[in-house]
Amino acid sequence: MGTVHAKSLDPLPMHGRDLGVHPDDLMETPEPEQESKQEVLENKDVVVQHVNIQGLGRTKEDLLGYEISDVFHAKNLIDVMKKAHVARQRLLRLGIFKDVEVLIDTSEGADALPNGLDVTFEVTEVKRLTGSYNTMVGNNEGSMVLGLKLPNMFGRAEKLTFQFSYGTKETSYGLSFFKPQPGHFERNLTLNMYKVTGQFPWSSLKETDRGMSAELNFPLGMTNHTLKWEGVWRELGCLARSASFAVREESGHSLKSALSHTVSIDSRNSAIFPSRGALLRINQELAGYTGGDASFLKEDFELQLNRRLFWDSVLSASLWGGMLYPIGGQPTCIADRFYLGGPTSVRGFGMYSIGPQSEGDYLGGEAYWAGGLHLYTPLPFRPGKGGFGDLFRTHFFLNAGNLCNLNYGEGPRAHLQKLAECIRWSYGAGIVLRLGNIARLELNYCVPMGVQRAQTGATLNLVY
Repeated sequence: MGTVHAKSLDPLPMHGRDLGVHPDDLMETPEPEQESKQEVLENKDVVVQHVNIQGLGRTKEDLLGYEISDVFHAKNLIDVMKKAHVARQRLLRLGIFKDVEVLIDTSEGADALPNGLDVTFEVTEVKRLTGSYNTMVGNNEGSMVLGLKLPNMFGRAEKLTFQFSYGTKETSYGLSFFKPQPGHFERNLTLNMYKVTGQFPWSSLKETDRGMSAELNFPLGMTNHTLKWEGVWRELGCLARSASFAVREESGHSLKSALSHTVSIDSRNSAIFPSRGALLRINQELAGYTGGDASFLKEDFELQLNRRLFWDSVLSASLWGGMLYPIGGQPTCIADRFYLGGPTSVRGFGMYSIGPQSEGDYLGGEAYWAGGLHLYTPLPFRPGKGGFGDLFRTHFFLNAGNLCNLNYGEGPRAHLQKLAECIRWSYGAGIVLRLGNIARLELNYCVPMGVQRAQTGATLNLVY
């Protein structure tokens, strides 16, 4: 009787009467028509008779049936191992198991067929309640962050998450419930309730949001879609006594109820260090028709193309743009406008320091565009090749963009002309370090070109 651990997809020689493959059949013979071990395993027809799951506690079996059903359709041993490996990855993706192991064995019992196989998944469920505690220091503020998570809450991969932050200046919290569709993990519903405070020193603005949202994610063909409703009570205030009069005018309370839709096509092989593929993301937001006193239509997009060149170098081109159109003759709110400048858009300029300003405070704009051309190459002489050195890249870049307000009584030609005036751009070089699959750290020397305040010299940026 043979047993195969399906974590490895390498073909393994099997033996025993039930598989019908004998050791003598796998030995080398002078006959030129002798099949290799690989061919024997690939050509041997098998039937997956039983799939067992061991280690279940609170998880419902019907949820897992969707994830492992393809194993029954395997026709040979190699196919069984491949489909079992895919099923294992699908089970781990649910986030309800700490570990999943797969065992493939010959069938036993009265109904066992000569070529029958049994596949067993041995799972280890995560705890009912997990927590985390940490402290954060930054922006002249310290905070204690407490997180609680209830994974697999009702036995079908639901997740309830609570996060509480107590700071020396502000207190924030967030409660989130996540529910995927069984068999289609990419189709999921998320409900949120939160209170969060943000400080924006470039605008001398402080914003406290209390709200709730419902978000539906689903794939459609090659595209991924997100439908979202958000209702939020916003409280705007001045961050400093020196705040400009324009910022003081924006202070106060407002209600926003908005519907948004995001569609994306992402063929990149990595979100942090892509070497090939493209990304297209288009977002629309409509506020005011479901309540609230904020009324606008907001459109923005992102396009990124990546291509591998010679000597492991990668050329990347990006383009962003957006417009904010007020509805009902009401002026737009400073919290809804676009902002531009900094390490995530036009490097070398201060954080969000491009566009309209008043007494040193940046007020954002109703239309913007930005583009970038980047060349990533390995480090000179390839130190640490095949190991730690592969986390680093040399970075050469050229960025440009502009942000402004538009007079919507004018035509598109006037709008384009205004977006082409006073373009800010920069160029430079640096070193990029990849931090797992979460973020990258950039140390760049930037040379900004434009008419507003900028930062010439070396900058250290953490880009998510």
